[in-house]
Amino acid sequence: HVDSGKSTTTGHLIYKCGGIDKRTIEKFEKEAQEMGKGSFKYAWVLDKLKAERERGITIDIALWKFETSKYYVTIIDAP
Repeated sequence: HVDSGKSTTTGHLIYKCGGIDKRTIEKFEKEAQEMGKGSFKYAWVLDKLKAERERGITIDIALWKFETSKYYVTIIDAP
């Protein structure tokens, strides 16, 4: 399941549910493009380590919490 898009899908879900703002996604997109990895902008919501971003793979687990108008959401991303 390596490189199947788990972090990208999860980061996109967080963004679509309002868990992260557009400005932050735009920042990730710019940084990713500078590294030649423009499509990784959503994965970078959860992939924080320099090695993860350079290699394009999740190395460590990540936890993200946010709330919608109806729910408290906790997302865990794992390699």
